[in-house]
Amino acid sequence: MSLAGFNRNPELSLGQKFLQVNWGLILLIAILAAIGCVMLYSAADGSMQPWARRHAIRFAGGLVVLLIVAMFDVRFWFRWAYPIYLVGVLLLVAVEVLGEVVMGAQRWIQIGPLTLQPSEVMKVAIVLALARIFHGISEEEIVRPTKLIGPLVLVALPTVLVLKQPDLGTSLILIMVSGVLFFAAGVRLWKFGVVAALGTGAVPVAWQFLHDYQKQRVLTFLNPESDPLGAGYHILQSKIALGAGGIFGKGLLEGSQSHLNFLPEKQTDFIFTMLAEEFGLIGGVALLVLYAIVILYGFAIALRARNQFGRLLAIGLTANLFLYVFINIAMVMGLIPVVGVPLPLVSYGGSAMLAIMISFGLVISVYVHRDVRIPRRGLGEED
Repeated sequence: MSLAGFNRNPELSLGQKFLQVNWGLILLIAILAAIGCVMLYSAADGSMQPWARRHAIRFAGGLVVLLIVAMFDVRFWFRWAYPIYLVGVLLLVAVEVLGEVVMGAQRWIQIGPLTLQPSEVMKVAIVLALARIFHGISEEEIVRPTKLIGPLVLVALPTVLVLKQPDLGTSLILIMVSGVLFFAAGVRLWKFGVVAALGTGAVPVAWQFLHDYQKQRVLTFLNPESDPLGAGYHILQSKIALGAGGIFGKGLLEGSQSHLNFLPEKQTDFIFTMLAEEFGLIGGVALLVLYAIVILYGFAIALRARNQFGRLLAIGLTANLFLYVFINIAMVMGLIPVVGVPLPLVSYGGSAMLAIMISFGLVISVYVHRDVRIPRRGLGEED
């Protein structure tokens, strides 16, 4: 493929790209990770082991990955969007064949010394693939229902594979972030209404396919007091801890619910509850403000991109971050049923950390290469 068509695009040296990196965004990311280290230190009763030290090491490694990803031209990610998606699907298939069962779910595979959760990788891969396919569909073409068949297949395949693990939380995130991209690409609102109506009508059928523990989570959400020592235990303890923190909190290492082991999964899904108990309403709101600033950064970067692929990529990955935060915090507050969604950069977890850092790397790549233009029909259009 000829590079003649690239001459009108700004070509930056590696040093220029490095200077173009949005260091303000990286500082905010580092602050969130530092908060995670502090809370994991507290979760281990004042010890860096077993969670805080690993969290810090993973973040340091992830930061290197972020910068490497950001240095690659956005056109590189355009070319490799479909292959990356295919790798993500193959990893999900590998989970079915070779996956390890942990806490009743088959979501992880062993790759050498690493334990990987492919569904986290797919949260990034599906955004890349949808951004690529929608880049080639004009505003005039997007109104044709036939043009949506390809994007719908891209969404349905990994969603079904993730549901089989089973992982309802991740499958919902895949569907919702895909919906954001469909909307950003120009799909008409009435089509979302049709899908919503069909989805509502299918709820009784879908209920029959849910696992028993998933049904129990929904019923517990509706009435957690019905089984306070069983299925409702997690959410009731979470609410107690949130209320116990008050305005200013009890102080670091002073949370009774977490340090007396009443609070479940305090290092992962319920880490926000522990933070709110120890630092109170002020600490919780401060964390949410940090997330809000990061999310605004992401959407601002999307608006500055001069190519549709980069714009959709930044929108999708930023929406992904928002959904992580919203679902986790709504879950621990009892606003939605309990699902296994970590709090990004704060919860303990290697696969989630890697996926988030790659996401930020891609968003910063869009920012660094914001003036690059990609032809509607792809990079080979002018060959």
